[in-house]
Amino acid sequence: MANVQSLDPSASPLDYYGWELRRQREAHGLRQGQLGEIIFCTGSLIGQIETTKKVPTRDFSERLDAALGTDGVFSRLVGLVLRSQLPTWFQQYADMEAKATYISTYQAQLVYGLLQTEEYARAVLLTGMPEDLEGLLAARLERQRILERQQPPLAWAILDEAVLHRPIGGREVMRNQLARLLEFTRHRWMRIQVLPFVAGEHSSLAGSFNVLRFDSDPDVVYTEDLISGHMTANPETIREAARRYAHLQAAALSVEDSAALITRVMEERYGDRSEPDERGVA
Repeated sequence: MANVQSLDPSASPLDYYGWELRRQREAHGLRQGQLGEIIFCTGSLIGQIETTKKVPTRDFSERLDAALGTDGVFSRLVGLVLRSQLPTWFQQYADMEAKATYISTYQAQLVYGLLQTEEYARAVLLTGMPEDLEGLLAARLERQRILERQQPPLAWAILDEAVLHRPIGGREVMRNQLARLLEFTRHRWMRIQVLPFVAGEHSSLAGSFNVLRFDSDPDVVYTEDLISGHMTANPETIREAARRYAHLQAAALSVEDSAALITRVMEERYGDRSEPDERGVA
């Protein structure tokens, strides 16, 4: 069993978080169980976070700051911790995504990560059989905080109609996910379009891609393959991505018609809980 005294606080954000938690707790003369009672968790959880066995959440960090009077130290640090839990190959993209002023994405298989509900994200992440599902899930939800900023990035998402029909997590999870998409359609900085099946062949049959734009830096195109992601600022690739995205927007339903289709699928495919879903669960 690791102990905090042996941790190198400079080794990683998670190590530093555990080291600082132990230091602050002892400075206040609290045992793990006592601090747990104050912030409504178990002493065991405190110990696991101190020894990097568990990844802290934002809610946990905010309660720590309130209990220990640490002036937001843990609330600020947890962002770095959660970012570090993302796959190494994805971390650079997440950094760029957080700085973007405009995000456009075409998704052929899944709801875009920034728009996923917690349970939908959990079901998606489970397919990769991760060793630390909760850490990855917390990291994905942390990414979504950029949409809660006072000035979030402008965002445009085109979803293939298949995304609406694929029952990720089961009926209730999908109903809540589609309801979440409808909530986003009411935000002035978010536009969601659906590319319907009747569009047939289209300009991005090769798969999903994202384009990030910035105030002063070059645009970036991001794609993924089976095991990693790829970013490029190559001008020719940027132009090709812009051309394809314009064709996708033209082929997709309008924002209003897209919302109507999402509503119809939500009600007709996922609304009747009296019948078993595809997983045999009523």
